[in-house]
Amino acid sequence: MAGQQFQYDDSGNTFFYFLTSFVGLIVIPATYYLWPRDQNAEQLRLKSLRRVHGRCLWYRLRLMKSQQSIVPTLKKAALLFGWAVFLLLAYKVSKLDREYQEYNPYEVLNLDPGASLSEIKKQYRVLSLKFHPDKGGDEATFMRIAKAYAALTNEQSRQNWEMYGNPDGPGATSFGIALPAWIVDQKNSMLVLLVYGLAFMVILPVVVGTWWYRSIRYSGDQILINTTQLFMHFMYKTPNMNMKRLAMVLTAAFEFDPRSNKEATIRPTDNIEVPQLIRELGNINVKKKEPPFCYPYSLKARVLVLAHLARMEVSEDLEEDQRFVVRKSPALLQEMVNVGCQLTMMANSRGGFHAPRLVSIENCMKLTQMIVQGLQESKSPLLQLPHFEEEHLRYCISKKYKVRSLQDLVSLKDSDRRSMLRFLGEEKYDEVMAVLGSFPHITMETKLQVLDDEDSNNITAGSIVTVTVTLTRKRMAQEWEALQQSIQRRERALLETKSKVTHPVYSLYFPEEKQEWWWLYIADRREQTLVSMPYHVCTLKDTEEVELKFPAPSKTGNYQYSVILRSDSYLGLDQIKPLKVTRNLCVSIAVRMELSSDFDEQLQNEEENVCLKLSTFSCSTSKS
Repeated sequence: MAGQQFQYDDSGNTFFYFLTSFVGLIVIPATYYLWPRDQNAEQLRLKSLRRVHGRCLWYRLRLMKSQQSIVPTLKKAALLFGWAVFLLLAYKVSKLDREYQEYNPYEVLNLDPGASLSEIKKQYRVLSLKFHPDKGGDEATFMRIAKAYAALTNEQSRQNWEMYGNPDGPGATSFGIALPAWIVDQKNSMLVLLVYGLAFMVILPVVVGTWWYRSIRYSGDQILINTTQLFMHFMYKTPNMNMKRLAMVLTAAFEFDPRSNKEATIRPTDNIEVPQLIRELGNINVKKKEPPFCYPYSLKARVLVLAHLARMEVSEDLEEDQRFVVRKSPALLQEMVNVGCQLTMMANSRGGFHAPRLVSIENCMKLTQMIVQGLQESKSPLLQLPHFEEEHLRYCISKKYKVRSLQDLVSLKDSDRRSMLRFLGEEKYDEVMAVLGSFPHITMETKLQVLDDEDSNNITAGSIVTVTVTLTRKRMAQEWEALQQSIQRRERALLETKSKVTHPVYSLYFPEEKQEWWWLYIADRREQTLVSMPYHVCTLKDTEEVELKFPAPSKTGNYQYSVILRSDSYLGLDQIKPLKVTRNLCVSIAVRMELSSDFDEQLQNEEENVCLKLSTFSCSTSKS
């Protein structure tokens, strides 16, 4: 382009501007997202939980991790180093000479603007004696001085300076490229080509390919797609799944297979330790040759889960593997609930599919409770409390007290409770009361209506029925305070945002901190079917309002349903509330038909997804 010149930055000055901007774009957002959170705040939070959760496995592991971890220190050091580099570059840029400033001959000669001709000549002589090359001065400086003198004394030079800002007349526009000239030097061409090839033909494809491969392997809930397909296959194949079969399907998840998940491990000592645990546990269907239940990874995971439920001690190596399996299990069971809901929606809408029985989905929820608490299904929920052992239960179930649940224990008079728990010292008794007082007590209020209709209480064919459930959480301590007719002040923390951080679960044997969540759904227990899909309540801190929707029954009459609330963490705290639905003869209005069509469209999408997952898993199992 005429009148323009492009050149690489020989001095490296322009490159510093580019480098400073580049480092700043990395350091500033990295500091915002990666700077370790206030460790003192976490320590204070743990300290406040110590009285209740001090004996929990997750609490002790978190305390050890916070004391031993050097990751926050390394993050801080790396970020501080990045800021040091950024500030150093910024300082370097601030000290660079301004090469593209406006030319002013008066400044070059150190004269005030408007100086007379005699003052210009006098100053020129003084500077010439000082900077002339023959007098030992700098040639470049002398040339600038001579150029400035000419601009102020020569008529043509003065005109050029006044018109173009340059005594020599108009010059070409120069654009600097923020890269050093050595990059395009022929001597360095092979090295530069090698670096570019490595960056854009090796590193970038590997990074993108790794990210893409991982993203297509996992669902939105970070569950392996192969695991979801496996769950879909076996829940379709076994609609009525008992707890033993459910444990087998759960532990067959590909998350526990070292070939699919690097976190999973198979150790050489497993050949000795796992069979020993199998002998101690008894009948766990070891001889069943159905794949993938017979695979070593699945058998090991199943043994570790069953040992966890039996609260058996395992070796140090197996304990690490057991914590991994137990930590993964609640999310996998939630995926099984989701799969069961998808199959149920398809069976209700299209037919031709075996809908999982209600007991299968509820067993997934029960098994989650059991794993979080480390308790077998047949055990007393009182064993969730600290210092309670099997031999202590005889005091509770005696004819005098008849305490079999946590609610029974709460409803006792203080004197009777203390008398029953006489096997506990004062300190241990106070700890049991503190833990019991922290357990949740949920109240449910339900309201049934048909939205978008003049008569919200008239349920007709095609109606979309909405059951609004208001959940209110209190502590058990507040419940027994009401029963004891005593009033105490309490603090209530309101949720400002819909955070999934609710209340930490008291769990003696679960390896990480778990938040208290719930499942809420409507079921027809007589027909053993789901009426509404389970809603996972993850934000219940004090009060939560949930809307459960379902299509009205196709036939007229009275229907007895149940609104069911299940904990995903505690045993013995589930609630069931009856719900009566009366289906009338009137035909639904257009609004209801529109809602119904939307519902059908959703079911159709679910059907396509389920068919795809079932066909994919069938193909993969046949290849195996």
